[in-house]
Amino acid sequence: MTTETRIIEANYLGTLPYAEAWDLQKTYVKEIDKEERPETLLLLQHPPTYTMGSDKHPEHLLLGEDELNERGISLFQIDRGGDITYHGPGQLVGYPLLYLDAVGLDLHAYLRKLEQVIINWLAQYGIEGGRKPEYTGVWVGDEKIAAIGVKFNKAKHRRGFITSHGFALNIKSGIAAEGFAGIVPCGIQQYGVTSFNDLTGLSLSVEEASMELLPYFQKEFGKL
Repeated sequence: MTTETRIIEANYLGTLPYAEAWDLQKTYVKEIDKEERPETLLLLQHPPTYTMGSDKHPEHLLLGEDELNERGISLFQIDRGGDITYHGPGQLVGYPLLYLDAVGLDLHAYLRKLEQVIINWLAQYGIEGGRKPEYTGVWVGDEKIAAIGVKFNKAKHRRGFITSHGFALNIKSGIAAEGFAGIVPCGIQQYGVTSFNDLTGLSLSVEEASMELLPYFQKEFGKL
């Protein structure tokens, strides 16, 4: 996958309902496959939402339907990999919609690149982000700061795949208690969840974080 001539369109969309963002991804994937749209990085926030991927374990949702309704949290069964996770205000969600050529394709390398974007961004603040060999995502010690779950959509008009879904980076202080307390995040019981503002004591906004992340994304994936 070369980066010299790649142009990726990056858009911060603000807060978007999950279903609307999911439909937008599907539309863009088809257009990118046909080369009717440039590869795109969607950056946004969601209202309180739980999403359950293909490795679903219903027992990892700790709230009943009435409790979900009371808290205003939506629930979606979706087509990415992974178990259950939370999206909500104060979290930067990134959906890279990129073409991966079939030649020399390494799907695991794509996941590692997504992790590296966030690890490199954290490093500028002196935060040592890292990986756990058995889990996808970015960790600070034994607490997860970013979850990653993707789908590789088989291209119909070219060789290879178009990516969808992506990463969810916790920014706002207190987000762990607000949303993650209602689930077993990604099915992982032995470790916790943290956020950038909790770690630093800063009050960085999601939009500010999205702009700061772009050069690091560009370094790993190409030109913006």
